[in-house]
Amino acid sequence: MNKVVVSVNLLHKRWFQALIVSILVFMLIYFISITSFIFAPVGAYLTAIAVPIIGAGALYYITKPLVNWLERYKIHRVLAIFIVFLLIIGFIWLSINFIAPIVQQQFTRLTDNLPVMVENGESLIDEWRNNQDIMPSQLDSTIEEITNNLNTYAQNIISFLIDFLTQLFGFLFAFVLIPFFLFFMLKDGEKLVPFLSNFLSKNKATSFRRLMDGINHTLASFIQGQFIVSVCVGIMLYIGYVIIGLPYSLTLALFGLVMNFIPFVGPFLSAIPAIIVGFFEDPMLAVWAILVMVIAQQIESNLISPNVMGRVLELHPLTIITLILAAGSIAGFLGLLFIIPAYAVVKTIVSHFYGEWKRKQPEDEQNII
Repeated sequence: MNKVVVSVNLLHKRWFQALIVSILVFMLIYFISITSFIFAPVGAYLTAIAVPIIGAGALYYITKPLVNWLERYKIHRVLAIFIVFLLIIGFIWLSINFIAPIVQQQFTRLTDNLPVMVENGESLIDEWRNNQDIMPSQLDSTIEEITNNLNTYAQNIISFLIDFLTQLFGFLFAFVLIPFFLFFMLKDGEKLVPFLSNFLSKNKATSFRRLMDGINHTLASFIQGQFIVSVCVGIMLYIGYVIIGLPYSLTLALFGLVMNFIPFVGPFLSAIPAIIVGFFEDPMLAVWAILVMVIAQQIESNLISPNVMGRVLELHPLTIITLILAAGSIAGFLGLLFIIPAYAVVKTIVSHFYGEWKRKQPEDEQNII
């Protein structure tokens, strides 16, 4: 009898419940790994539709406020969606006819002038070394190694830019299906949660709606906020680069705009090509490029982000850095781009179920906790 009482008491312990859940999760992962051939067709299907769904989902959160705003002025939702589509088509047309040719010319000039820029950098370093009367041997050897590998570093940067553009073009190719997904998301997206709630009991339906509202709020805050912030930073960088006379200003500003979608480390990544280009042209130009980046980031972090995003995600910088390092090593640029919103969604789900679990506990047990 005592053993039964002890067992029952043990089942109500939080640590024991967490241990059982952990064991079950690991067992599930193990069984999935040894039966992966069963899920291979499902994985192939999800991979095929992942890009259109993700692309349409991002555009859905960006364009949804505009559709809702048009609806408030008695415009039918379908007509409002078509107006948004016309605006998107107009933006694409302007980009193709006015922005893309300039970016292509600047990028071509950048790759063609790379050897000359490397030679200028080497000559500047050699001149600086020759003007130094006394230099530690270790520092001298380090500078010599950097000078000898300047061309390699530059080639690696160009390779990164080419890989980035290749992945970007892959996304653009998948955009053929995105308009279809986007149209139905904007038209019927708000009907999904009520439809699924009909299959659940009243209490579970209420919990499910709270969960989906939390996920929707998290994604909307992140995507809309990052879009507005990145566009503002890109515009500020372009204006700053033009003022200081930095070559390839539009290409470098667009690169900074895209990199700014990566939280915390994106702005630093976006500054590297601009600083290198400025250094190869004139070391003082690199200093001005750093100054432009610092000013843009100060305006963004102190004025734009607090008013646009606030502290919705509530992620510690160390958590962001850890996630980005892990995602970058596993999935490359795509991992960097999607790891933070994915983590925010998982955090929202875990917090929701933890809150539901606490709500079901007796009041005396909650007081003890």
